[in-house]
Amino acid sequence: MNISLRQLRVFQAVAAHGSFTRAGAQVGLSQPAVSRCVTELEQQLGLKLLDRTTREVLLTAAGRNLATRLERVLDDLDAVLLDVRGLATQRQGRVRIASSPTLSANLLPECIARCQREHPGLALVLLDRMQHDALASVLAGEVDFGVVIDPGPNSALHAEPILSEPFCFVAPPTHRLARKRSVRWTELAGEPLVLLDHASGSRRLIDDALREQGVAPPLAQEVGHVTTIFRMLDAGLGVSVVPTLALPPAGLPGLVVRPLLPRIDRDIVLVRRARRVLSPLAEVAWALVARVAAERA
Repeated sequence: MNISLRQLRVFQAVAAHGSFTRAGAQVGLSQPAVSRCVTELEQQLGLKLLDRTTREVLLTAAGRNLATRLERVLDDLDAVLLDVRGLATQRQGRVRIASSPTLSANLLPECIARCQREHPGLALVLLDRMQHDALASVLAGEVDFGVVIDPGPNSALHAEPILSEPFCFVAPPTHRLARKRSVRWTELAGEPLVLLDHASGSRRLIDDALREQGVAPPLAQEVGHVTTIFRMLDAGLGVSVVPTLALPPAGLPGLVVRPLLPRIDRDIVLVRRARRVLSPLAEVAWALVARVAAERA
Protein backbone atom coordinates (compact mmCIF):
# COMPACT_ATOMS: atom_id res chain seq x y z
CA MET A 1 0.00 0.00 0.00
CA ASN A 2 1.57 3.28 -1.14
CA ILE A 3 -0.27 6.04 0.74
CA SER A 4 1.41 9.41 1.03
CA LEU A 5 1.29 11.88 3.88
CA ARG A 6 0.09 14.48 1.37
CA GLN A 7 -2.96 12.36 0.50
CA LEU A 8 -3.85 11.99 4.17
CA ARG A 9 -3.52 15.71 4.89
CA VAL A 10 -5.60 16.59 1.83
CA PHE A 11 -8.32 14.13 2.89
CA GLN A 12 -8.25 15.55 6.43
CA ALA A 13 -8.81 19.05 5.02
CA VAL A 14 -11.71 17.88 2.83
CA ALA A 15 -13.30 16.08 5.79
CA ALA A 16 -12.98 19.22 7.93
CA HIS A 17 -14.35 21.66 5.33
CA GLY A 18 -16.76 19.46 3.35
CA SER A 19 -15.46 21.12 0.19
CA PHE A 20 -12.66 20.48 -2.29
CA THR A 21 -12.28 24.20 -2.92
CA ARG A 22 -11.97 25.22 0.73
CA ALA A 23 -9.69 22.25 1.41
CA GLY A 24 -7.49 23.32 -1.50
CA ALA A 25 -7.22 26.82 -0.06
CA GLN A 26 -6.02 25.35 3.24
CA VAL A 27 -3.39 22.99 1.78
CA GLY A 28 -2.37 25.18 -1.16
CA LEU A 29 -3.69 23.00 -4.00
CA SER A 30 -6.17 23.53 -6.81
CA GLN A 31 -9.59 21.90 -6.63
CA PRO A 32 -8.67 19.30 -9.32
CA ALA A 33 -5.46 18.45 -7.46
CA VAL A 34 -7.41 17.93 -4.23
CA SER A 35 -9.91 15.68 -6.00
CA ARG A 36 -7.07 13.70 -7.55
CA CYS A 37 -5.35 13.18 -4.16
CA VAL A 38 -8.55 11.86 -2.59
CA THR A 39 -9.23 9.56 -5.56
CA GLU A 40 -5.70 8.15 -5.32
CA LEU A 41 -6.18 7.56 -1.59
CA GLU A 42 -9.48 5.75 -2.21
CA GLN A 43 -7.80 3.56 -4.81
CA GLN A 44 -4.99 2.65 -2.43
CA LEU A 45 -7.45 1.76 0.33
CA GLY A 46 -9.96 0.09 -1.94
CA LEU A 47 -12.71 2.06 -0.19
CA LYS A 48 -14.95 4.96 -1.08
CA LEU A 49 -14.31 7.75 1.41
CA LEU A 50 -16.51 10.50 -0.01
CA ASP A 51 -19.90 10.82 -1.68
CA ARG A 52 -19.61 13.65 -4.19
CA THR A 53 -22.49 15.66 -5.62
CA THR A 54 -22.59 18.93 -7.51
CA ARG A 55 -23.53 20.73 -4.28
CA GLU A 56 -21.69 19.01 -1.45
CA VAL A 57 -19.11 16.48 -0.36
CA LEU A 58 -20.18 13.98 2.29
CA LEU A 59 -18.14 11.41 4.19
CA THR A 60 -19.04 7.74 3.82
CA ALA A 61 -18.99 5.49 6.88
CA ALA A 62 -15.40 4.52 6.01
CA GLY A 63 -14.52 8.18 5.51
CA ARG A 64 -15.91 9.15 8.92
CA ASN A 65 -13.98 6.31 10.54
CA LEU A 66 -10.74 7.44 8.93
CA ALA A 67 -11.31 11.15 9.63
CA THR A 68 -12.03 10.49 13.33
CA ARG A 69 -8.74 8.67 13.83
CA LEU A 70 -6.61 10.64 11.41
CA GLU A 71 -6.50 13.93 13.35
CA ARG A 72 -4.89 12.22 16.34
CA VAL A 73 -2.40 10.33 14.14
CA LEU A 74 -1.32 13.46 12.28
CA ASP A 75 -1.00 15.41 15.52
CA ASP A 76 1.26 12.70 16.90
CA LEU A 77 3.31 12.71 13.72
CA ASP A 78 3.71 16.49 13.89
CA ALA A 79 4.91 16.20 17.49
CA VAL A 80 7.44 13.52 16.50
CA LEU A 81 8.73 15.61 13.61
CA LEU A 82 9.10 18.65 15.85
CA ASP A 83 11.02 16.57 18.34
CA VAL A 84 13.32 15.17 15.66
CA ARG A 85 14.00 18.64 14.34
CA GLY A 86 14.93 19.79 17.85
CA LEU A 87 11.97 22.13 18.18
CA ALA A 88 10.21 20.34 21.02
CA THR A 89 12.07 22.52 23.50
CA GLN A 90 9.88 25.40 22.31
CA ARG A 91 6.98 23.55 23.93
CA GLN A 92 4.43 24.34 21.27
CA GLY A 93 1.51 22.06 20.50
CA ARG A 94 -1.47 20.32 22.08
CA VAL A 95 -1.78 17.71 24.81
CA ARG A 96 -5.06 15.86 25.29
CA ILE A 97 -6.13 14.95 28.83
CA ALA A 98 -9.13 12.85 29.88
CA SER A 99 -10.56 13.61 33.30
CA SER A 100 -13.52 12.52 35.40
CA PRO A 101 -16.13 15.25 36.12
CA THR A 102 -15.25 16.33 39.66
CA LEU A 103 -11.60 16.67 38.68
CA SER A 104 -12.49 18.43 35.43
CA ALA A 105 -14.44 21.00 37.42
CA ASN A 106 -12.22 21.47 40.46
CA LEU A 107 -8.62 20.61 39.53
CA LEU A 108 -8.10 20.87 35.77
CA PRO A 109 -9.20 24.52 35.33
CA GLU A 110 -6.32 25.63 37.55
CA CYS A 111 -3.94 23.35 35.60
CA ILE A 112 -5.07 24.80 32.27
CA ALA A 113 -4.76 28.38 33.53
CA ARG A 114 -1.30 27.67 34.95
CA CYS A 115 -0.25 26.11 31.64
CA GLN A 116 -1.37 29.21 29.72
CA ARG A 117 0.78 31.38 31.98
CA GLU A 118 3.87 29.18 32.15
CA HIS A 119 3.82 27.55 28.71
CA PRO A 120 1.96 29.85 26.28
CA GLY A 121 2.68 27.59 23.31
CA LEU A 122 1.26 24.49 24.99
CA ALA A 123 -2.51 23.98 24.81
CA LEU A 124 -4.17 21.50 27.19
CA VAL A 125 -7.27 19.99 25.56
CA LEU A 126 -9.65 18.51 28.15
CA LEU A 127 -11.99 15.59 27.52
CA ASP A 128 -14.48 15.69 30.40
CA ARG A 129 -15.78 12.14 30.76
CA MET A 130 -17.06 9.70 33.33
CA GLN A 131 -14.36 7.55 34.94
CA HIS A 132 -14.94 4.47 32.75
CA ASP A 133 -14.90 6.52 29.54
CA ALA A 134 -11.84 8.50 30.62
CA LEU A 135 -9.91 5.27 31.19
CA ALA A 136 -11.10 3.91 27.84
CA SER A 137 -9.80 7.07 26.14
CA VAL A 138 -6.38 6.54 27.68
CA LEU A 139 -6.22 2.88 26.69
CA ALA A 140 -7.36 3.66 23.13
CA GLY A 141 -4.69 6.32 22.72
CA GLU A 142 -7.33 8.99 22.15
CA VAL A 143 -5.63 11.14 24.81
CA ASP A 144 -2.06 11.50 26.03
CA PHE A 145 -2.97 10.71 29.63
CA GLY A 146 -5.80 10.81 32.15
CA VAL A 147 -6.50 12.33 35.58
CA VAL A 148 -8.83 9.93 37.40
CA ILE A 149 -9.74 8.30 40.68
CA ASP A 150 -7.41 5.36 41.31
CA PRO A 151 -8.94 2.51 39.27
CA GLY A 152 -6.98 -0.19 41.11
CA PRO A 153 -4.47 -2.65 39.62
CA ASN A 154 -4.42 -2.67 35.80
CA SER A 155 -1.46 -4.06 33.87
CA ALA A 156 -2.40 -1.98 30.83
CA LEU A 157 -1.95 1.29 32.72
CA HIS A 158 0.88 3.11 34.43
CA ALA A 159 -0.48 5.14 37.35
CA GLU A 160 1.14 7.85 39.48
CA PRO A 161 -0.66 9.07 42.64
CA ILE A 162 -0.81 12.85 42.87
CA LEU A 163 -3.39 13.64 45.55
CA SER A 164 -5.39 12.05 48.36
CA GLU A 165 -8.57 13.66 49.64
CA PRO A 166 -11.20 12.60 52.19
CA PHE A 167 -14.89 11.98 51.76
CA CYS A 168 -17.23 14.29 53.65
CA PHE A 169 -20.83 14.37 54.85
CA VAL A 170 -23.30 16.85 53.29
CA ALA A 171 -26.81 17.53 54.61
CA PRO A 172 -29.42 20.25 55.02
CA PRO A 173 -28.76 22.50 58.06
CA THR A 174 -31.89 21.21 59.79
CA HIS A 175 -30.68 17.61 59.77
CA ARG A 176 -29.96 16.06 63.19
CA LEU A 177 -26.31 15.35 62.26
CA ALA A 178 -25.71 18.91 61.03
CA ARG A 179 -25.26 20.06 64.65
CA LYS A 180 -22.19 17.85 65.07
CA ARG A 181 -18.64 19.04 64.29
CA SER A 182 -17.90 15.71 62.61
CA VAL A 183 -19.96 12.67 61.66
CA ARG A 184 -19.06 9.02 62.02
CA TRP A 185 -19.78 6.65 59.15
CA THR A 186 -21.76 4.46 61.55
CA GLU A 187 -24.13 7.38 62.20
CA LEU A 188 -25.32 7.12 58.59
CA ALA A 189 -27.25 3.96 59.47
CA GLY A 190 -30.89 4.46 58.50
CA GLU A 191 -30.21 7.76 56.70
CA PRO A 192 -31.45 7.93 53.07
CA LEU A 193 -28.41 8.57 50.88
CA VAL A 194 -28.23 10.44 47.59
CA LEU A 195 -25.07 9.18 45.86
CA LEU A 196 -23.25 9.31 42.56
CA ASP A 197 -24.03 6.29 40.41
CA HIS A 198 -21.57 3.51 39.58
CA ALA A 199 -20.24 5.34 36.50
CA SER A 200 -18.35 7.50 38.99
CA GLY A 201 -14.98 6.31 40.21
CA SER A 202 -15.96 7.38 43.74
CA ARG A 203 -19.04 5.18 44.13
CA ARG A 204 -17.06 1.95 44.50
CA LEU A 205 -14.97 3.57 47.24
CA ILE A 206 -18.04 4.89 49.09
CA ASP A 207 -19.73 1.49 48.96
CA ASP A 208 -16.54 -0.16 50.25
CA ALA A 209 -16.28 2.36 53.11
CA LEU A 210 -19.88 1.81 54.20
CA ARG A 211 -19.40 -1.95 54.09
CA GLU A 212 -16.17 -1.74 56.11
CA GLN A 213 -17.95 0.39 58.72
CA GLY A 214 -20.78 -2.13 58.93
CA VAL A 215 -23.61 0.15 57.80
CA ALA A 216 -26.04 -0.18 54.90
CA PRO A 217 -28.10 3.02 54.69
CA PRO A 218 -31.08 3.06 52.32
CA LEU A 219 -30.34 4.51 48.88
CA ALA A 220 -32.69 7.40 48.11
CA GLN A 221 -31.34 8.33 44.67
CA GLU A 222 -28.41 7.58 42.34
CA VAL A 223 -27.42 10.43 40.04
CA GLY A 224 -24.75 11.19 37.47
CA HIS A 225 -23.55 14.61 38.61
CA VAL A 226 -22.64 15.98 42.01
CA THR A 227 -24.56 19.21 41.36
CA THR A 228 -27.72 17.11 41.16
CA ILE A 229 -26.92 15.66 44.59
CA PHE A 230 -26.78 19.13 46.12
CA ARG A 231 -30.11 20.16 44.60
CA MET A 232 -31.74 16.97 45.92
CA LEU A 233 -30.41 17.66 49.41
CA ASP A 234 -31.80 21.20 49.12
CA ALA A 235 -35.18 19.58 48.46
CA GLY A 236 -34.89 17.47 51.63
CA LEU A 237 -34.47 14.11 49.87
CA GLY A 238 -31.69 12.82 52.12
CA VAL A 239 -28.01 13.26 52.94
CA SER A 240 -24.87 12.45 50.97
CA VAL A 241 -21.23 11.40 51.01
CA VAL A 242 -19.06 13.20 48.46
CA PRO A 243 -15.32 13.71 47.89
CA THR A 244 -13.91 17.02 49.09
CA LEU A 245 -12.95 18.12 45.58
CA ALA A 246 -16.61 17.89 44.57
CA LEU A 247 -17.40 20.87 46.79
CA PRO A 248 -17.53 24.19 44.90
CA PRO A 249 -14.83 26.72 45.89
CA ALA A 250 -17.50 29.19 47.02
CA GLY A 251 -19.03 26.64 49.39
CA LEU A 252 -22.57 25.28 49.54
CA PRO A 253 -25.08 27.92 50.67
CA GLY A 254 -28.00 26.20 52.34
CA LEU A 255 -26.13 22.97 53.06
CA VAL A 256 -23.79 21.81 55.82
CA VAL A 257 -20.49 19.99 55.21
CA ARG A 258 -18.87 17.92 57.96
CA PRO A 259 -15.78 15.63 58.10
CA LEU A 260 -16.49 11.89 58.14
CA LEU A 261 -14.70 9.77 60.74
CA PRO A 262 -12.71 7.65 60.51
CA ARG A 263 -11.14 9.55 57.63
CA ILE A 264 -11.29 7.58 54.39
CA ASP A 265 -9.54 8.99 51.34
CA ARG A 266 -9.81 8.56 47.62
CA ASP A 267 -6.58 8.68 45.62
CA ILE A 268 -6.28 10.79 42.47
CA VAL A 269 -3.82 9.44 39.92
CA LEU A 270 -2.31 10.30 36.57
CA VAL A 271 -2.62 7.37 34.17
CA ARG A 272 -1.08 6.58 30.81
CA ARG A 273 -0.72 3.45 28.76
CA ALA A 274 1.85 1.05 30.21
CA ARG A 275 5.09 0.59 28.31
CA ARG A 276 4.45 3.79 26.33
CA VAL A 277 6.66 6.85 26.60
CA LEU A 278 4.98 10.25 26.73
CA SER A 279 5.95 12.87 24.17
CA PRO A 280 8.09 15.75 25.51
CA LEU A 281 5.02 18.03 25.47
CA ALA A 282 2.91 15.49 27.35
CA GLU A 283 5.71 15.10 29.91
CA VAL A 284 5.55 18.85 30.55
CA ALA A 285 1.76 18.69 31.01
CA TRP A 286 1.99 15.58 33.24
CA ALA A 287 4.50 17.30 35.53
CA LEU A 288 2.41 20.48 35.65
CA VAL A 289 -0.77 18.64 36.72
CA ALA A 290 1.19 16.74 39.37
CA ARG A 291 2.64 20.00 40.69
CA VAL A 292 -0.75 21.74 40.92
CA ALA A 293 -2.20 18.71 42.73
CA ALA A 294 0.72 18.68 45.19
CA GLU A 295 0.04 22.34 45.98
CA ARG A 296 -3.61 21.49 46.61
CA ALA A 297 -2.55 18.76 49.03
